[in-house]
Amino acid sequence: QVQVVESGGGLVQPGGSLRLSCAASGSISSIYGMGWYRQTPGKQRELVASLSSGGVTNYAESVKGRFTISRDNAKNSVYLQMNSLKPEDTAVYYCNADCVSLGFGRSTYWGQGTQVTVSS
Repeated sequence: QVQVVESGGGLVQPGGSLRLSCAASGSISSIYGMGWYRQTPGKQRELVASLSSGGVTNYAESVKGRFTISRDNAKNSVYLQMNSLKPEDTAVYYCNADCVSLGFGRSTYWGQGTQVTVSS
């Protein structure tokens, strides 16, 4: 199977920056895409940014110009650089990996989430 682990969350003041990291490991044959989502209590999980294996990026309108997603294919990792953070960015951030696992076929795997809190 595949494991997805996020790190890098924490408390930051408005206007500050954080960098989230995510690594996928296990019996991975290939990864089609990886991405970041976020969720706040009582709301649906929403896309923040995604990056396909071909390098195509997709960002939520609310983070364009402030967040940057990048990927290290050799490490099966994806990163989210978050700048100019706002209180409304406060959420649990989840990473996912759309990949083919040996013996299990293609599926989407999720991490456990990392809390990002933007507050003074």
